[in-house]
Amino acid sequence: MLSESATLVVASHALAAAAYALLAAYLLFLGRAWRRGVRPVALLIAVVLSALWGGLTSMAMAALDPLFAPAAALLDLLRQSAWYAFLLLLLVPQGKLRALLARQALWAPVACTLLVVGGVALQFSTAQGLLATELGWRASLFQRLAMPLLALLLIEQLLRTVREDSRWHIKPLCLGLGAQFAFDVYLFADALMFGRIDDDALIVRGVVHALSVPLLAVAALRSRDWTSRIRLSRKAVFHSATLLIAGLYLLFMAGVGYYVRYFGGSWGRALQLALVCAAILVLGMLAVSGSMRAKLRVIIGKHLFTYRYDYREEWLRFTQTLSAQDSPQAMGEHVIRGLANMVESPAGVLWLRDLNNENYSQTARWNMPENTAQESADGSLVRFLLDSGWVVNLEEYRSHRSRYRDFEVPEWLSQMSNAWLVVPLMVGKELAGFVILASSRTAIDVNWEVNDLLRTAGCQAAGFLTKMQATEALLEARKFDAFNKMSAFVVHDLKNIMTQLSLMLKNAERHRGNPEFQEDMLMTVENSVDRMRQLMAQLREGATPSGRACGVFLPEIIEHIRSAKMKQGRVVATTVHDRLSAIGHADRLERVIGHLVQNALDATPSEGSVWIALARRGEHAALEVGDSGKGMTNDFIRERLFKPFQSTKNTGMGIGAYESAQYVRELGGEILVDSEVDRGTRITLMLPLHELHSEAAPAAREAA
Repeated sequence: MLSESATLVVASHALAAAAYALLAAYLLFLGRAWRRGVRPVALLIAVVLSALWGGLTSMAMAALDPLFAPAAALLDLLRQSAWYAFLLLLLVPQGKLRALLARQALWAPVACTLLVVGGVALQFSTAQGLLATELGWRASLFQRLAMPLLALLLIEQLLRTVREDSRWHIKPLCLGLGAQFAFDVYLFADALMFGRIDDDALIVRGVVHALSVPLLAVAALRSRDWTSRIRLSRKAVFHSATLLIAGLYLLFMAGVGYYVRYFGGSWGRALQLALVCAAILVLGMLAVSGSMRAKLRVIIGKHLFTYRYDYREEWLRFTQTLSAQDSPQAMGEHVIRGLANMVESPAGVLWLRDLNNENYSQTARWNMPENTAQESADGSLVRFLLDSGWVVNLEEYRSHRSRYRDFEVPEWLSQMSNAWLVVPLMVGKELAGFVILASSRTAIDVNWEVNDLLRTAGCQAAGFLTKMQATEALLEARKFDAFNKMSAFVVHDLKNIMTQLSLMLKNAERHRGNPEFQEDMLMTVENSVDRMRQLMAQLREGATPSGRACGVFLPEIIEHIRSAKMKQGRVVATTVHDRLSAIGHADRLERVIGHLVQNALDATPSEGSVWIALARRGEHAALEVGDSGKGMTNDFIRERLFKPFQSTKNTGMGIGAYESAQYVRELGGEILVDSEVDRGTRITLMLPLHELHSEAAPAAREAA
């Protein structure tokens, strides 16, 4: 009579067999899998073998016949082999099976075949009584543990390779099979560690399979074409291969550790612990080794794919590298790193053209020493890169010099012992510079594919570098433009001061004995010195006025301008309707209003009239400067009035009106112009009001 645990094992595996049988019936009769290609047929075979395995395992545990146990073990091996075949078929892109096999990309099929053959050999040896020892039993457990581990690697690779928008189709399959094989890993790892099969885990094994069958059914319903949207990813293959190699290495070291402990006597445990630590240390060193990763990537690209590079990934990575610079100065190093990553190079230097002396000099480096040499624009290297556009392979140059015709390697380049590739950076037909890459971490065949990728990437990098240089040149030009603009303002103000001093000297001979004239002359000289001192400060500090804008009492400024023009012999009428204060700088506002008054006087004959009027308009002070002079055309007002270097006067510079408009806009105001030819002009400054009133006029003037 069966024990309680054996009865539960029989029931759980019978449940799994029934679930697999129902799925097989659906695939065969309702799904018509046999009409849709080899992959659905492989799925059907795997499901049928799984159903038979569940049934025979249930019979073997019921001890109906002694032959059922080895038959069930053999069917367990066959069903896992069928799932291997199905997963491998999913991983092969449609229409590329023959090409993949022809190129001997057989690492996964070979691993699967070796495990299956090894399992068959172990089953045969056990059946013949050849391995009826503890050693044979442990070898069988190692093989049964390795098989679900390899299946999990295949599932992981399948899940990585599927596109994001197609993962919905394949996810139930990966979850269902992953649950089965993950449980098998736990079951046989536990048996290997403790030397016995866990009865409770064996009971649950059939239930786990039964629970995973609905997921397989959902995947079969969703996926009419299993591989139509699955692509093989280099990154996924790289990670899967790394995990496979690491797993095989750890399994091998675990086996070695077992024998060390078995034959090591009293020192066996210590030696086993030391061996495990050394194995983990070696694995860590290999995992972080750039050379090992580079060699693995080269092997995968060479044997598993038609083309060495995934151009989409390479281009996205290279563009992201070029766009990730923190400053323009870091662009050069990013260019070097982007090109070096394409050929597994650990270092490089960048030479760019110096626009001043037409030579090429080192401007950036990565893991290489600085080189102060310069390459002439007429040198052999530059001429060869311009004429051919080739990527110069210095190793090929040394062994097959005739391929490079009359090219001579410069002396400074021949002294770089680790120089390998010279990549031109072309912008159209111009050579912006070149990158010299150091020898790669692993042997790489620089064929047409590598050359084309580096040349194209070099063109893109040259575009980025040229844009960076143009941006720097533009910024420098803007700085000079700002300085020139400020200088023009200063020259304009100096011209006004010189005009005032010239007028004073002109009247000096007639009025030198007049005490009032002498006093006025001293005041004029003192005012001119103050103005020139302010201009020097402005030239040092920039065009923006020093100090904060505050309340400026406008009637006082108007009166000051009227008195100054009166002393020069010109009459300016003033009308102050409201005694207002405006936001601004007293000296700048006086200069702006004075400039407008002077322009009005210059445009008006002596018998004409010039006036200043001040009134309130809402939240602004409206200060009007008018004259009855020549006036201006609408075209001149619209196109030239407030633009620099535009003037109606023969001796004018066209700076005053531009500076006035800029300053009024900075204060938050505006300038209104109303003019007619031969009728005169009215210019109104709309200045924002300040809280200061007429009673606070002296304080406002003092604060300004």
